[in-house]
Amino acid sequence: MAAAAGSHSDQTPPSPSTPPAESSTPPDADAATPPPATSTPSVTVTGKVPPLPKLSPDKFTECYGTYTTSANLMGSAAPDYIAATICQAELARDTRVVIDKCINRDGKSAPPVAIQACTELVDRKLLEGHARFYPFVNRAMAYYAQGDKPHALDDYNTAVQLASKSAQPYYYRGVFYTLQTDGAAALRDFDTALSIDPKLVAALRQRAIVYVAQKNFSGALADFSEAVRLQPKIATLWSERGYVRLLQRDYDNAVKDEAEAIRLDPKLARAYFLRGAASGDLGDSPNAVRDIVTAVDLDPSLDHYVSTKGKTASIALPPL
Repeated sequence: MAAAAGSHSDQTPPSPSTPPAESSTPPDADAATPPPATSTPSVTVTGKVPPLPKLSPDKFTECYGTYTTSANLMGSAAPDYIAATICQAELARDTRVVIDKCINRDGKSAPPVAIQACTELVDRKLLEGHARFYPFVNRAMAYYAQGDKPHALDDYNTAVQLASKSAQPYYYRGVFYTLQTDGAAALRDFDTALSIDPKLVAALRQRAIVYVAQKNFSGALADFSEAVRLQPKIATLWSERGYVRLLQRDYDNAVKDEAEAIRLDPKLARAYFLRGAASGDLGDSPNAVRDIVTAVDLDPSLDHYVSTKGKTASIALPPL
């Protein structure tokens, strides 16, 4: 890539990435937190998809009746505790399968399968108390993934009603509103989420992204700074704060933030790219060129944001 003194052109940042930093996994589901998606999820399913287990209300009774009938035929009239244990284990296994399909933590459940599984959990009232909102959040994500925004919003609203004192439902609905470019509604939900849990870094990050879209750079800087304070080992948070500093033309501190992001994650291409942009605006052409070349080597798609004319490179900022 031929380039010399780099300068970046001002560009309105795009919409934020889709949900969520935290997983909408029930507390007892023991699932790892999935990475946040960067676009509306899509699922490709090949082969025959096994059907979900049927979780009828009398599942345990039917199972136990089958085992005890066999036992009675053999002359045993006493309660069959072994049969009860087997039935309980079978019910727990089938319930776990349905929960896993609803949570979809591996991303392998097609939206219709996830919707069916979450509906099973809702209809059979298999989750109680605070955990009741999780199936609605996960079903909303599945509805959104297949383009059914009205049903997605209905489920997010229900989740908020079921757990109005929990930060997460507001956070997830806020992300939904952000994707609809309804910044005012998104900010209301992120504000509520953070009033309940001021340490919810995902909400801080998403609110900062909305602030950037609204050109409220001071608000975005404050939120990213708080997120960095709470989770100082997350490289992307440092890089995103550096992005805001670039927009504020605070190039020295932008270089420092991107340098810290690179120290934490030496393969974070965006951090090299943004540090290169800041260095170019500081007149440090050699380091600017070096960083931009490294960034493009790590992520060739970033070359789209570089244009050259003669010995001069013009750099546009990639999406936040």
